[in-house]
Amino acid sequence: MEITFTFKNFEPSNHLKGYARERFDKIDRYLHPEDQGELAVNLAVEKYRHMAELILTGKDMHFSATAESEDMYSTIDLVLDKLEAQVRKIKERSKDHRRGQKGQSARVDVISFTQDETGKRAQTITETDNFEPKPMIVDEAAMQLEALGNEFLVFFNADIERVNVIYRRKSGDFGLIDPGI
Repeated sequence: MEITFTFKNFEPSNHLKGYARERFDKIDRYLHPEDQGELAVNLAVEKYRHMAELILTGKDMHFSATAESEDMYSTIDLVLDKLEAQVRKIKERSKDHRRGQKGQSARVDVISFTQDETGKRAQTITETDNFEPKPMIVDEAAMQLEALGNEFLVFFNADIERVNVIYRRKSGDFGLIDPGI
C-alpha cells in the first residue's frame, strides 16, 4: 500500500512521520494484495486544533475519515480507529456474504447407461450424494486430488471465492474449470 503525506501549517518531526507511517501500515492487513490500496494522509494545524483526514482508495473501494483533537498523536490514533472501523465493517459484510455461499451443498448424481432389447441406451440414476465443497486454494486442491486418486474434485476456491472443479487430464496434468458465476 502506498502512503502519501500532506502537512499544512506545521513542519512535522521525524518522530511524528515515523509514528504515523507505522500506525497507518496496520490498514494494509485488511486489504487483499490485488487491491493496490493508496492512502492519502492530510495533517493540519489551526491554532490549537490538530486535524487529520485519511482517504483510502483502491480497486472497487473508497473510504475516508476525519478527526481532530488538541494533540497530533491522538488525532492520528482517532482517525485511524475510524478508518479501521469502516474497513472492518465492509470486510465482515463480505465474510458474511461468503459464509452464505459456503454453506450451500452440492448434489452429485451417478448415472449409468444400459441398453434395452431394441439397442436403445437408457440412463438410470444409481447413486445420489450431497456434499459441501471445502474452501481451499488451487494448489491445495491439486494435492488433495493427487492424494485421493480421483479423476476430479469440486472445491470452493478461496482466492476467487467461487466453486471450481479441478480434474486430471490424460497427460497426467491437472485442468481447472472456473464457471465464473
